[in-house]
Amino acid sequence: METLFIGKSLHFLHEVESTNTYAMNLLRNVNPIEGTVIHTDHQTKGKGQRGAVWASKMGQNVTMSVILKPTFLIQNRSFYLSKIAALALYDVLTDIDAKGQYDIKIKWPNDILINQKKIAGILIENNLSDKSFQYSVIGIGFNVNQTEFDGLLNATSLSFAFGKNFERLSVMMHICAKLEKWYLKLKEGRMDLIDETYLKCLLGLNQLLDFEDSNGYRFAAIPKSVTTQGKLILLMPDNEERDFDIKELKFLLGS
Repeated sequence: METLFIGKSLHFLHEVESTNTYAMNLLRNVNPIEGTVIHTDHQTKGKGQRGAVWASKMGQNVTMSVILKPTFLIQNRSFYLSKIAALALYDVLTDIDAKGQYDIKIKWPNDILINQKKIAGILIENNLSDKSFQYSVIGIGFNVNQTEFDGLLNATSLSFAFGKNFERLSVMMHICAKLEKWYLKLKEGRMDLIDETYLKCLLGLNQLLDFEDSNGYRFAAIPKSVTTQGKLILLMPDNEERDFDIKELKFLLGS
């Protein structure tokens, strides 16, 4: 699958602590071109959201980081990078699931689910100067051929879902192509299209779901939208709308 720039420069490491950390160090010491991809067979200290560890079996999945230089983007629109990364992975899955037999959703802010089981996660690290971006590193962990998840009941993979093995490099280049597509939309200023598509793909939109806040309070609420800054807007039990940051809220359907 051809791309203009994402994935044209590839750095493969058999093993590394974290592809995101490697990419950030690369940016501090040299000047890699935009679209440079770092990928590995195994991360020893893979990063997940909320400071969690992204666990992945050696040589079975796609573990990658993409270097972007979105200098056109202002700081308060950083969540659009999260949106386009999630939409890229969503597109990859819907292409593979050509018959539409699975329920594919984005769980806010950017986990990718098949039938409410997590197949991919995203971690974005940015470097800013004043109010604009210097560079961003988009880290992606995508479960491809792994079928055992050490007790993580809410995890799945392409192989587990579709009953066959996939060629990891092909999946990775598919991700590069879809990410480039949405990144170019962002560069064109198509925020309206990105917003609309993201909401259409969002898990539980306008449906009653169970949540837990940072104080341990459990409640049922209805996701209504997402703010420009990436906060989830919920219609609360008292019929008032309230927005939550990622650190303030947890879904109770599995993390």
